[in-house]
Amino acid sequence: MANLGVLERLLMDVLWDSPTPLTANDLKDSLMSPSLATGPTKPLATTTVLTVLSRLETKGFVTRDRSVRPHAYTAVMTRATHTAGLMHEVLGQVPDRQAALVRFIGGVTPQEADTLRQLLGVATTDNV
Repeated sequence: MANLGVLERLLMDVLWDSPTPLTANDLKDSLMSPSLATGPTKPLATTTVLTVLSRLETKGFVTRDRSVRPHAYTAVMTRATHTAGLMHEVLGQVPDRQAALVRFIGGVTPQEADTLRQLLGVATTDNV
């Protein structure tokens, strides 16, 4: 799974939060919104946004609808799917997966632990 750079991550966050496809200008405007505390400190050029979108398309993170002008972009996978992929990738790189999981689970909230228990209960039941 490809890593996301800072601007790539910002654009993906906007796309993941959007219920509809967005143009480069939509994305640029969203990044400069005062509500986005982690956005860029200076205005981005539309060409910069288009370059980052092109890289995201090459990496398989977005699709571009060329049937409309300007082109509209949509996230290929959900934020949760991407995060799960990163977690699986990291677990695949460590020699002691069990130790890594124990450390990870030690840092979850009680609510997250309940969710894990429920999911593991379903997985155990499904495997029987």
